[in-house]
Amino acid sequence: MSRIPAVHLKMPSGVNQTGTVIFFHGSGGTGDLMKQWVDLMVKNFSFSQIKIIYPTAPLQPYTPAAGEMRNVWFDRIDINQKVPENLSSLAQIETEVKNLINTEVSSGIPVNRIIVGGFSMGGALALHTAYRWEPNLAAAFAFSSFLNDNSIVYKQLKDSEGKVPPLLHIHGNSDDLVDLSWGKTTFEHLKTLGVQGEFHTIHRLGHSINRTGLNLIYSWIQKHLPEI
Repeated sequence: MSRIPAVHLKMPSGVNQTGTVIFFHGSGGTGDLMKQWVDLMVKNFSFSQIKIIYPTAPLQPYTPAAGEMRNVWFDRIDINQKVPENLSSLAQIETEVKNLINTEVSSGIPVNRIIVGGFSMGGALALHTAYRWEPNLAAAFAFSSFLNDNSIVYKQLKDSEGKVPPLLHIHGNSDDLVDLSWGKTTFEHLKTLGVQGEFHTIHRLGHSINRTGLNLIYSWIQKHLPEI
């Protein structure tokens, strides 16, 4: 039985689906709320051939919130680059993410026509997905996200061979939860390990999505999942 309690969809506006985007929300959010925010900020965040999936994270104890139950993709010691990752918690969500991808593949969508991305913790999950669990994806994006300094993602990329998905990384310079330097450090480290992509700083943006960032994501999706 899946640990993901709900999945909200934005179906293609056209007849045929040829690609999929999986958009992960941040800690404490839900797929429904993420979909609402995206649709509120960008009225035309839809595609003629692409389905957008907004899954909801499992409800589980979250250490940074004193062990309170939260909808989070994985647990962690603290919201800090310096702490080690909770690898056992990441391993649990790995199964769920792979199931989401495999469901799309089973329906006829090639893995290289799937993009993963997310906001905050959801963006970190997208990085684990694209650079550890499924390197044949079309692309990835991360908004206000970071990886821990000694992330297993870096270690796995060092040992990997072949092409990896390109990355769009977006971060606000007024983020008071995930410092801009954390996002930049993450992107630069990934770049040294062979990840190609773009880093965009959005001025006067705190720890939040906004229209400018979503429009960048929209163009990124169009670029890497063109109509066929």
